[in-house]
Amino acid sequence: MEAFFENIPPTYRSALLVAGLLLLWIIEGFIPRFRFSNNRYRHAGTSIFFSVTTVLVNAGFAFAVVKAAEWTGSTQFGLLYWLGVPAWLHVILALLMLDFLGAYLIHLVLHKVAWMWHFHKIHHIDTSIDVTSALRHHPVESVFRVAALIVAVVSMGIPIWMVMLYQSVSALMSQFNHANIKLPGWLDKGLSWVIVSPDMHKVHHSRYQPETDSNYANIFSIWDRMLGTFVSVPDTTRIRYGLDEYQDARYQEIGVLLKVPWEKTNVLMEQQPVNS
Repeated sequence: MEAFFENIPPTYRSALLVAGLLLLWIIEGFIPRFRFSNNRYRHAGTSIFFSVTTVLVNAGFAFAVVKAAEWTGSTQFGLLYWLGVPAWLHVILALLMLDFLGAYLIHLVLHKVAWMWHFHKIHHIDTSIDVTSALRHHPVESVFRVAALIVAVVSMGIPIWMVMLYQSVSALMSQFNHANIKLPGWLDKGLSWVIVSPDMHKVHHSRYQPETDSNYANIFSIWDRMLGTFVSVPDTTRIRYGLDEYQDARYQEIGVLLKVPWEKTNVLMEQQPVNS
């Protein structure tokens, strides 16, 4: 596994992610949680555009991520090296901490720091959450996430192959938990005790602010449960997606979305919860 992920060709990773995207896209057509009135292909096109910008940002910072991982390995710097844990435990703890620092914690910060929220809200403006919504992030937000990943790599002491493994699992999990699929209630609830299930993440995209500010995790649901940010909704079919001040159809267009962080918005409206 180490040799594979340390030298995994970009084409392999891309093929894996595209395959996951297409598989879930097809499944959504058979067992959708919601039936949206908008054009699925146009919605996907917008999300794929933002996926390309994310790839470009990640490619630009790939050198820094690789060098950070190489440095921690050569100097044995980082908490996991200092603890002297066995290799198998190093892998498990690395995945957990990358998920905590590189996904959960930075996601929480994006919601709590006002100027960062203006970039992250591009993801929440989406009113038709499906598997392609996992791709919809403003390019500036992608920079924040890469920075958080580098901090996790250096502070924990994580070699590059574990980073590649984590990024592959993380991307697939993001696709899964955004997917517009209806799982049996018992299965979705059971999965949510370990990983982030589709219904668990749907709560995070609710227009009702106390629900929007919850369920930040991407892979492991343990972070939300441990830190008090987990919210369960018995009937997710009553959830309304998006943000109140961005319900106009033009806010689903690429050019408009790119400019949203710099628009003057009604702060009171952004902060006012809406009864579901």
